[in-house]
Amino acid sequence: MSTPYDCIVVGAGHNGLICACYLAKAGKRVLVLERRPVVGGAVCTEEIVPGYKFDVGSSAHIMFRSTPIMAELDLARHGLEYIEMDPWAFHPVQGTDQGISFYRDLERTCASIATVSPRDADAYRGFINRYRELNEGVFETFLQPPKPGAIFATVFKRNLFNAGSRKVWSSLDTTRQLMSPYGRVIDETFESEPVRAALYWLAAQSGPPPEEIATGDLVGWQAMIHKDGAWRAKGGSGALTQALARALRSMGGEVVTDAPVECIARGAGNGARFEVRAGGQAYAARTVTAACHVQTTFLHLLDPALCPPDLRHRVSHLRVGNGFGMIVRHAVHELPRYAGQPVDERGVSPCHGSLQLLCPSRGFLRAAYLDHQRGQPPARPAVLNMTFSALDPTLAPPGKHVMFSWAQYHPYELANGEDWDRIAEREADKIYDAVCAYAPNMRGALVDRYIQTPLEIERKLGLLRANVMHLEMSLDQMFFFRPLPELATYRTHLPGLYLTGASTHPGGGVFGASGRNTAQVVLGDLRKRKV
Repeated sequence: MSTPYDCIVVGAGHNGLICACYLAKAGKRVLVLERRPVVGGAVCTEEIVPGYKFDVGSSAHIMFRSTPIMAELDLARHGLEYIEMDPWAFHPVQGTDQGISFYRDLERTCASIATVSPRDADAYRGFINRYRELNEGVFETFLQPPKPGAIFATVFKRNLFNAGSRKVWSSLDTTRQLMSPYGRVIDETFESEPVRAALYWLAAQSGPPPEEIATGDLVGWQAMIHKDGAWRAKGGSGALTQALARALRSMGGEVVTDAPVECIARGAGNGARFEVRAGGQAYAARTVTAACHVQTTFLHLLDPALCPPDLRHRVSHLRVGNGFGMIVRHAVHELPRYAGQPVDERGVSPCHGSLQLLCPSRGFLRAAYLDHQRGQPPARPAVLNMTFSALDPTLAPPGKHVMFSWAQYHPYELANGEDWDRIAEREADKIYDAVCAYAPNMRGALVDRYIQTPLEIERKLGLLRANVMHLEMSLDQMFFFRPLPELATYRTHLPGLYLTGASTHPGGGVFGASGRNTAQVVLGDLRKRKV
C-alpha cells in the first residue's frame, strides 16, 4: 500500500471540507472521499431544471459569516461572495395588508413590529438586547470543543467584567426562560398573535416543538442575527463548498468524488492506523475524520471488530426522530405578491430576499406538529418560503425565478400505510397551495419543480430519517452531550478516528464551527504524537 495520508476525511460536506482545509493549510497530506459525484453534501446547488439553480440542502447561511473561517481560509480569493439578506425575515399577516419585517437593524425591526403592536415592539427591543448579551458568550463556546469547564469558563469570563452581562446572569428569571419551552417564553413576552406566530415559526426551524423544555434560547438566538446579519452565497448555497474545494486543492489537498466509503478498517502497517475502502480502492491513513452521520460511521462504515458492542448500542439509540420536514424547489414565472408589499419594475419587493414566514398562528403550527406525532403529513403545512433569485438573478433565466418552500412537520415513517414516493406530488401540491393562500398570483406561475420528501432527502443527502440536523437539537443532545459524552470532543474510542459535522457540537446549520474545531483537535493530537 502507498504512503499513508496524514488525514482522510469521509464526506465532502461543508464541515468535512473546512476540516480538510485547515489540515492541509497546516501542511498535512489530506484526502477527502465523497460518495456523490459532486462535493457539498447538504450545502450544494444543482441545475436540476435546465436554467434554474436549485439548492438541494441548505439555502440561508445564518452563522457562517460570524466565524473567522472565510478570512482564515481566504475563501473570497477562491470565488466566494456573499449577499446580505436585509430584511432577513418577513411575516405577512394573512388577510390584511400588514407584514412584520425583521431587519439587521433592531430599531427598524421594532418600527415594523409597532405597526402591529407598539407594546410588542418595546418588548422585542428589551428581549433582543437581553439575549444578545447572553448569546455572545454562548457563541464563543461554539468555536471550541465542548468541554464543560471550557463552556462555563467562557461564559463567566465574559460576564465577570461586564456590568450589563452581570445583570443578565444574576437574573433567575433569565435562567428560568432558558430552561422553559420557547413557546412559553414567546407567549409570556409578547401579546399579539402575528408577532407570536412569526417567532414560533422562526424558533421551530431548529426542530424541537414549542412545548419542549430547555429550548428558550431557540427564540433568543435570533439576537445574533441582529448582530451579524443573515447571508446568501452568490450563485447558490453550493458556492461555499465549491470555494472550499478550490481552496483545499490549492493547498495540496485531494478530493475524490463518486467514492462511497465501504469500510474503515485497521491499517496494514507502514505508519497507517487505518485503511479506508472506497469505490473499489483502498487508502491508507494515519488519521480518519468521519464527516458523515454518526450512525452511518459507527453502524455501517467502521469495521465491527473495532467498535465495542456497548458503543454501537448507544449510538444506535441516539434520537434521530421521525423526520423533520420536506421541501419543494420550484421554478416559477414570477415572484409571490404579498398584500401591501410594494414591488419595483421587476416585480421584486424587499421581502423577497428574506425568509418568508407563512404560518398564520400558533395553533396552525401546533396542528401540523400533532399530525406529525400521529405519523401523518400535516393537513395544512406551515411554510418557510425563499425566493433568492430576487437577490441573485444568476439563479434563474431572465424574468424567471426560483422559489424554495420548506415545510414542517413531515414524518419520515408514515403510520397510515402510505408511501412517500406515491404521495410526493399530493404533498407538494399542499405546500404550493399554502404559498398561494398568501400570494394568489402564484396559481399558474409554476414552470417545474423538484420534490424533496423526507425519503428523498435521506436518499440524496444521506440525512438519516430526513433530520437535517442529524440528531434532535434537544438539550440532552447538545454541547458536551452531542452525540454522546465520550464522543463530544470530536475524538472517538480509537486513537486517530475523529468525528465532525452536524452530529457533533454545535449541531446543524451552515456554521462550519464543527469542522474548524475538529481540525484543531486533530492537529493538536498530531503535534503531541498521540496519533
